[in-house]
Amino acid sequence: MNDDEKEGHKKSDPTPASQVEPAKVQCCPECGSTRLMRDYECAEIVCMDCGFVIAAKIADRGPEWRAFDDEQRAKRTRVGAPLTYTIHDKGLSTMIDWHDRDIYGKSLSPGQKAQVYRLRKWQRRIRVSDATERNLAFALSEITKIANNLNLPKNILETASIIYRKAVKERLIRGRSIQGVTAAAIYLACRQCKLARTLEEIAQASNVDKKEVGRSYRFLIRELDYFVPPLKPSQYITKFSNQLTMQGKVEEIAHKILASAKELKLTSGRGPTGIAAAASYIASVLTGERKTQREIAEIAQVTEVTIRNRYKELVERLMFQISL
Repeated sequence: MNDDEKEGHKKSDPTPASQVEPAKVQCCPECGSTRLMRDYECAEIVCMDCGFVIAAKIADRGPEWRAFDDEQRAKRTRVGAPLTYTIHDKGLSTMIDWHDRDIYGKSLSPGQKAQVYRLRKWQRRIRVSDATERNLAFALSEITKIANNLNLPKNILETASIIYRKAVKERLIRGRSIQGVTAAAIYLACRQCKLARTLEEIAQASNVDKKEVGRSYRFLIRELDYFVPPLKPSQYITKFSNQLTMQGKVEEIAHKILASAKELKLTSGRGPTGIAAAASYIASVLTGERKTQREIAEIAQVTEVTIRNRYKELVERLMFQISL
């Protein structure tokens, strides 16, 4: 066998299972099946259809220790806090605590205390070095404060922080108030994550004028080229039911009313809060857990006239089509 034949023979050999990267395995090279199983005891990736071993000797990327409860896991883990965008340095910097003790728990001498005090002071100054980081530190604390006032989930807080970071990167903050842009970032995050929060609620929680929040919101959408999905009335039903302390049956019937109204195109051109409030009012009347139009109007932040008009439209077209 000459050198060319040897080289051709080497090229035709299949790749050994141990050299296949597990992250790139999508399907079985033998039968093309995508039903793959990871055997952690044998450290192999096996096809469930033909039994072909695709990869072997997979490296375990997990920790070398085991934990059987949260207390053991907290003691044995050696990593820091998770990465978060709600802190200006993403939570990667270290902090010198205020306990003047060494690693063994012994108190420091007076000279060591003075030295640690100076180190602590300069570490705090270096952590926020320039104007951009000072801006981020203040703005992200404002976002956290508004999110806590509105009891918003963690994903809204992270999304709003990313939006504000993009605005800072594009140099869009200059000439605008930090409070207005932070409130607009939270409202934009709520819209993107499909959480029902009105502009009035955001403005009230941030102590910023509603017009200022709306102006900053439209500015962010235009400059950052964001797509914001339109609000749906069904997103407000659960919110109104929780605030009015109504039963789950009322919420279910309200969702049915909105679904039927959507089929007949009664929701197009109407405000989502108004039609959701009217559906909640009709459902409360049908179930006997009656709420007044004034109570629902205060929760939905619409006028009683709006609820009455939407109520009449829905009653005229839907009451005989809903199966309860």
